[in-house]
Amino acid sequence: MALFEYFPNYIWNLSVAIALESGGRIGEIVDMCQPIKDAAASGADAGTPQFMAQWVRVADTLVSLADEDIAKGRAISASEKLERAALYLFVAERMQGHGSPGREETYARALSIFAQSTDLGKINRERVEIPLGDGSMMSALYTRAPGEGPRPVVVYCNGLDSCKELLYWSRLPEALARRGVSTLCVDQPGTGEALRLHNLPVDPHSENWASKAVDWLETQPDADPKRIGMTGISLGGHFAPRAVAFEPRFASGACWGANHNWREVQDKRIRREGENPVPHYWAHVFWAFGATDMEDFLAKSEDMNLNGRMDGVRVPFLVTHGAHDRQISLEYAHDCYAQLVNSPRRELKIFTEREGGVEHVGADNMSYGRDYIADWFAETLGGHTD
Repeated sequence: MALFEYFPNYIWNLSVAIALESGGRIGEIVDMCQPIKDAAASGADAGTPQFMAQWVRVADTLVSLADEDIAKGRAISASEKLERAALYLFVAERMQGHGSPGREETYARALSIFAQSTDLGKINRERVEIPLGDGSMMSALYTRAPGEGPRPVVVYCNGLDSCKELLYWSRLPEALARRGVSTLCVDQPGTGEALRLHNLPVDPHSENWASKAVDWLETQPDADPKRIGMTGISLGGHFAPRAVAFEPRFASGACWGANHNWREVQDKRIRREGENPVPHYWAHVFWAFGATDMEDFLAKSEDMNLNGRMDGVRVPFLVTHGAHDRQISLEYAHDCYAQLVNSPRRELKIFTEREGGVEHVGADNMSYGRDYIADWFAETLGGHTD
């Protein structure tokens, strides 16, 4: 399988793939992309305002159509349309450089529409806030597995440029719920609301905020404190292994993309080796890390390296990676797996052409990674796979 490549550059195609895998409709996506196909030829950074304008245009139409449904008492249909409107706004916002005109307003509107869709559709996701201990809060979406009594839970964290809403739309929370496992999708520092609304930069020591998620779950009567797992997607494939290594209360872990030595990846990107995930890449990472310039960013990201740290993982751990990941080298998956020397059950799963999911975090087909990780947690946290 291969990435759907509508545009002449990887970054724009990645955004289209994210939208498709998150519930976007191909006809709407083509309608948004046709007018800007030529704009993409000038590179990933040029033309992003036009990208946002087209995606906002279709989102506006969907909101208008949803309003018509609401007027007729058709809340479920309205929610379906609002889901896609919010998705298209989040994708459009993600493509803009920090400080770009309209970016803040587009993000705020996406949050509002997402919340409206949740209510109208009675969707199984509750927005919660988790205290970080310094007076700040980490927002999250809590998807509860059906049933009575305490259930296992997986903490699911963002990559560099995702948000909790995209985590939800990856459908891993749905897959886990079907297997009897709840999910807490978090906007950890440096992502989503934490960065955009509260100016909280990346904390390379992910155990700091992941432990706060565990603290919060321990207060929830429907969460089993002895069966809490941790996973992350993309750069979350760095944060999750580290958190499991340093937070002993996690009972299982997995990474969706093995971002083992992200600091080294930056050196490669300086040399223009591999693909970037977003336009305006360096401006984005400076913003996410609260850095003033390249020297400051490289210093602040120095600890983004898991070498010598994976021996702290003493619970089951799964490493997954796409065989043809164009952003993060496959060798990092082998590094991560090899260093899980104290894990009582470790597994390495490389997705190949046979099934799909060969691109970065399965951008060509997320279903295989989603199901494999969901089965892993069902098996290691006491859920079910039948």
